[in-house]
Amino acid sequence: MTGISYKEINSIDSLPGPDGKGRISHYVFQYIDFNEVPQYVAAGHKWSDCFFFGCTIPREMQELLDSTNLQFPRLGLPYSTFRGSLYTAEELYEGFDPDKPETFATCRDTQIYDHYTRKGKQCNEIRETLGRSLHDRAIEDSLADYLSRFSATQVVAIMGGHALRRTDPEYRKIALISKDLTEKGKLMASGGGPGAMEATHLGAWMAGRPEAEMDEALRMLEPSPTFRDSGWLSSAFKVRERFPQKRFRSLGIPTWFYGHEPSTPLATDIAKYFQNSMREDILLTIAKGGIIYSPGSAGTLQEIFQDAAQNHYKTVGLSSPMVFLGRKFWGEEIPVYSMLETLMAGGRYQNLLLTLTDEREEAVNAILAFKG
Repeated sequence: MTGISYKEINSIDSLPGPDGKGRISHYVFQYIDFNEVPQYVAAGHKWSDCFFFGCTIPREMQELLDSTNLQFPRLGLPYSTFRGSLYTAEELYEGFDPDKPETFATCRDTQIYDHYTRKGKQCNEIRETLGRSLHDRAIEDSLADYLSRFSATQVVAIMGGHALRRTDPEYRKIALISKDLTEKGKLMASGGGPGAMEATHLGAWMAGRPEAEMDEALRMLEPSPTFRDSGWLSSAFKVRERFPQKRFRSLGIPTWFYGHEPSTPLATDIAKYFQNSMREDILLTIAKGGIIYSPGSAGTLQEIFQDAAQNHYKTVGLSSPMVFLGRKFWGEEIPVYSMLETLMAGGRYQNLLLTLTDEREEAVNAILAFKG
């Protein structure tokens, strides 16, 4: 079966017809209840080399499935193990009412996180570990399909601390940088959480609007400066409502491993994983258009050196810009920039494209100047 291309089927409306021999082959069916299409089942198609993920299959259809077909049942978990698309904020926060912040405790995302922590982040229960693995594989597959719509260097990431307050001038600067790059055709990505990550998606959401409206959105967010403050999630949803848009996309890649930090609903597309290491590696790998590093702590430092190694070896086929936002922070307080320059001069690193700046325009230009 090497080299065979399988087409994914995620809805009844897209069910395939048979080939000239009455056979249906090389499909992946996800969460299809074939009881809902009795005429389709009664047609007696013969099936071979298909995958059935979480499907309900009537007995008369079962008899037509030969041994080359593989069936994976639903596992009875509070999350879908066989997804065919990324999450949206509406789906992830199903059951949440922005006018009733207490409903966050019972929304879909919280239910999944509560289940995850109850079972244990390091779980040995076979049903749970299999479910998480299948879920993350499905997200990875959906993400690959999503990214196929963009060119290789179109994806740009912004990394930084989750503790950055909405009232901090750096939050506004990051949002404006993201807004600028989105308007120039970049797909902005982040870890999908609060702080600098949220600022990334706010900027992308507000793309195409004047800065005065960006400042209005910031004023709406300011009463809840951190994700620990009451109203943090509600105010983000209210910004979406006040400034609706469907034109600009942005990609958040959060994880339930840090599920105490809510995922920002300002990201239009959300690839949420259970496995944090998988999610971190993917975010660094897809950002072939460059990464902007705003001030952060241990997690951001880890990402910097992982990205530097990736660029040194050109493991994704190219070396992309590493832009450090904050001269004092990255040049003096945590002198990562000068360390990388020294390692470059000594030949320990090669191919790094480094920029250190405080300026919005310079950060944007460093990304836009890169052609891959």
